[in-house]
Amino acid sequence: MTDPWYRRVDARTPLTQGDLVLNCPIVQWDWSTTRFEVANNPEVLPEMVVAAEADVVVMTQACDLEEQKVENVILCPHLPLSDHKSLWESSLRQNSQNPTSRNWERHCSQVCNGFVWNLAMLNASAIEGLSLEQRVVDFHEVFTIPRGFLESLLRERGTPRLRLLPPYREHLSQAFARFFMRVGLPVPVERVW
Repeated sequence: MTDPWYRRVDARTPLTQGDLVLNCPIVQWDWSTTRFEVANNPEVLPEMVVAAEADVVVMTQACDLEEQKVENVILCPHLPLSDHKSLWESSLRQNSQNPTSRNWERHCSQVCNGFVWNLAMLNASAIEGLSLEQRVVDFHEVFTIPRGFLESLLRERGTPRLRLLPPYREHLSQAFARFFMRVGLPVPVERVW
């Protein structure tokens, strides 16, 4: 049976937009090790770099990757829907709200319909030994990684990966663009009607 959302690709298949990379090494900034008063000193930046791993999806445009126009690849993290639910429940409880199943269903529907600007949902998959729970992509976190490093890592691992297929890849890209193109006006349009 084919999956309309994904295709399984070999480790040596060239990287493209919509590739899901699990346990990808990333670099994050750790502000807890540095006081903000000394943040103007660029020499403290190396102290703030922390290596981590995350499940990510490639967001760099397919044409830019194919034509080798970029040296760095843009990535956004995604996590299993069950993990997102735990974080969602925790956030509601911290705000003295009660997470109900009805609220959860509404939240998931809003994410799927594009009403939660920083999130997008990906379908589950179980093709050719690559099972994947539904995933939530978070656009609040954006990482870059050298393209050569990522391609070398994927070849070295030698494991296949899932690739989002059109139009789902473009749908995710459009959600990413909507998140970044939001514009808040300091003075709204005057209501004269």
